[in-house]
Amino acid sequence: MTLEITLAIPLLVMLVFVLVGALRLANATVDVNAAAGAASRTASLARTPGAARTAAHATATANLDGRCTSLDVDVDTSAFGRGGSVTVTVRCTVPTRGLTGLKLPGSVTSSASSTSPIDVYRADTLRFGNPDVLSGSRPGDAG
Repeated sequence: MTLEITLAIPLLVMLVFVLVGALRLANATVDVNAAAGAASRTASLARTPGAARTAAHATATANLDGRCTSLDVDVDTSAFGRGGSVTVTVRCTVPTRGLTGLKLPGSVTSSASSTSPIDVYRADTLRFGNPDVLSGSRPGDAG
């Protein structure tokens, strides 16, 4: 009886560490998915492709701050414009020592992609410099 208990306890402890590691890896994957979704939504609200890339990088970095040893954010703005979309792919490398609490060597890379549509009815620019917009007159109206 004591022999079975002696063999079973280390196996149960190892099983607990494996379960904790699997749950933390799943949590890291959910965090990467959430960061990709938030980054694509933020990018879709930007007015220019450059601003969309900057906003997506800032959002993904803020959401995954301190969790990744390596963070790669890829923003596809090839369909940027009214009725188009923005796709953001986030890759996060998580060290395995952070997953189980043990100092195990190695790392795991989690990747997620999210696409957000750009509003069809939004204006491309704010047109503050156009006097016709400010005065309410239309081109072609007589004086």
